Amino acid sequence: MHLDLNLLTVLDALLQEGSVAGAAQRLRLSSPAVSRSLGRLRRLTGDDILVRTGRTMTPTPYALAVRQQVSDLVRQAEAVLTPSRELDLAGLDRTFTLQCHDVLALSLGPGLLSAVAAQAPGVRMRLLAEPVADTDDLRHGRVDLQVGADAPQLPEFRHETVGHDELAVIMRGGHACAGRLDLDAYAAHPHVLISRRGRLADPIDELLAARGLHRRVLAAVGASATALHVVSRSDSLLTCPVTMCRPLIDAFGLHTEALPVPSSPIPIVTAWHQRFDTDTAHAWLRRQVRVAVADLMAGQPESP
Repeated sequence: MHLDLNLLTVLDALLQEGSVAGAAQRLRLSSPAVSRSLGRLRRLTGDDILVRTGRTMTPTPYALAVRQQVSDLVRQAEAVLTPSRELDLAGLDRTFTLQCHDVLALSLGPGLLSAVAAQAPGVRMRLLAEPVADTDDLRHGRVDLQVGADAPQLPEFRHETVGHDELAVIMRGGHACAGRLDLDAYAAHPHVLISRRGRLADPIDELLAARGLHRRVLAAVGASATALHVVSRSDSLLTCPVTMCRPLIDAFGLHTEALPVPSSPIPIVTAWHQRFDTDTAHAWLRRQVRVAVADLMAGQPESP
């Protein structure tokens, strides 16, 4: 059957108002239009719906029997087509999955999780490491939000730059370059890179090449903690986002120096699939990440 569901709205108005004129006024339609719909309802149901009794109209037993059901159906349809945009954080029961580099999880995790626990105690979080190869996890909903340095290129994804971090040179305490790092010394020492794909070069090499210099990359490692541990036990240098790596820098007792070559700040980008654009819970999650990044960059304590 091909039903015109608009007839339900007319039927609901007729049963609520008890007259064609009242239903027409309620629906902002003409009386002839409502009369035609009433005729269609009568043919469809095989029932008169409303019958004239003197100057008024009286619902039939069938109409009385279905009045509440019709009203409920119309209210349910309205709820489907006009969803509530109010978010009940206290009652929110949901699991969010974030995917980011290990150093982002390390630095953002405490403040973000504290804020989430304080505002929405029913929310659970998964903080997953970046995969070595690209995946479709974001597209297929296995990941709700990615946090990294690159903006997605496909139009089905949305993104927002929520902050920037500065590059700095990390070395062990007591290193020969501590307090006296220049460009020649930077290029002369061995380097460790952080790369989830094991790349042995990054944009810093292009900056050096433009100045006629070349550095020796000793190793590429996938985890920030591994790279910083290697640096703490050797004369190798590591160039990395200083604020994001600060917890590990302090934990290993490492020394930081300004990068002796001009470089652009590293963006911190959140990315999500477009189907979550109007999801109020997802928008709340994105806001919590944005606030956590801002607090971290401003050196605020990690608290809700």
